Amino acid sequence: MQENTKTVKIPLQSAEEGLAVLGPQDRYLKLVEQQCEASIRSRDAEIVVTGAEAEVDSLEQLFTVLLELVRGGYLPSERDILYAWELARTMQAEQLLDLFKAEITTTYRGKPVRVKTIGQRHYVQTIRKKDVVFGIGPAGTGKTYLAVVLAIAALKEGKVKRIILTRPAVEAGENLGFLPGDLQEKVDPYLRPLYDALHEIMGPDQSAKAFERGVIEVAPLAYMRGRTLDDSFIILDEAQNTTPEQMKMFLTRLGFGSKMVITGDVTQIDLPRGKSSGLNEASRILRDIEEIGFILFNESDVVRHSLVQRIITAYEQDLNNLR
Repeated sequence: MQENTKTVKIPLQSAEEGLAVLGPQDRYLKLVEQQCEASIRSRDAEIVVTGAEAEVDSLEQLFTVLLELVRGGYLPSERDILYAWELARTMQAEQLLDLFKAEITTTYRGKPVRVKTIGQRHYVQTIRKKDVVFGIGPAGTGKTYLAVVLAIAALKEGKVKRIILTRPAVEAGENLGFLPGDLQEKVDPYLRPLYDALHEIMGPDQSAKAFERGVIEVAPLAYMRGRTLDDSFIILDEAQNTTPEQMKMFLTRLGFGSKMVITGDVTQIDLPRGKSSGLNEASRILRDIEEIGFILFNESDVVRHSLVQRIITAYEQDLNNLR
C-alpha cells in the first residue's frame, strides 16, 4: 500500500531567515534533498515540502526547529543542518532547541561555547557530576576540547586550584631525555592540541600568565609518577596510547577535591605491536564502578567538517568488512 502524499508550507519572516536555514545558493537545502525523497522548494516567503507523509513530517520538524534557532540568534552550520536532519528522521530535532541555546562558557573574544550534539551534552553533564570520566570516541567529537573548557570553567569558579594536562609521548617512547631542549620544549609537540584549546578559551596572554603562576601545568605522563594531585582538574589526552601500567599509575594519582577526564580513540592506538592499551583495559576493569563515567562517542558526534564524519564511517565499514 502506497503511503499518502502530503504537502506542508513553512512560512519565512525574511530573506535572511531563508539564507540562514537553506544556506548560500541553497547549499543546505541541497544537502538535505540528497538524503531524502521528498521535494523541497523555496519560493516567495515560504518553504514548500511535498512527499510521503512520514518524511514530510520529519522535514517540517527540521525546518521549524531550525527557524526557531535562527530567530533566537543561533546561525546553524552545515554540520548542524546534517545533525538536525539525522534527529528529525526520528522526530527528535526539538532536542536541539535546548542543546544549541545553552552556553558552557565564552571564549576570550566573547564567542559562546556550546555543545553540538546530544552525546556532547551527556559528556558535559557526566563530567560535572562525577570525579573520573572517560570520553572515548573518534577524532573530531570535541572530547578533549570540552574537557579543557570545563577545566577552565572549574578554575574560574574556584572549584579547583589548578589544571594539569598530560599526554603519553608515544613517539619518544616516554624517554624524553634524548630530545633537545628543556622539559617544556620537549613536551610542547605532544600537547599542542591542549594548548590550542586553552588559547581559544583563555587567550594567549592569560594562558601564558596561568602557566607562569603554575595554575596550569603540562607534563608528559611519565612525570605523574609518585604525585598525589589534590584540588586539581587533570586531563589525560590520547589515553589509548597508555600502557595498562601507566593508566593504573595515572588513575591512582587522584587526590581530594580533584576531577579527572581521560580521553582517547581506541581505533588510533600507536603503541608498539604486542602492547595492550591501558584505555581498553581500564574500560573493561572499571566499567561497573558507578562513580566512574564512561561516555562513548560515535560518528554522529563528530563536529568537524562534515566530510570527517563520512571518512570515519567509511573506515569503520571497511574494518567490519575485513572481520
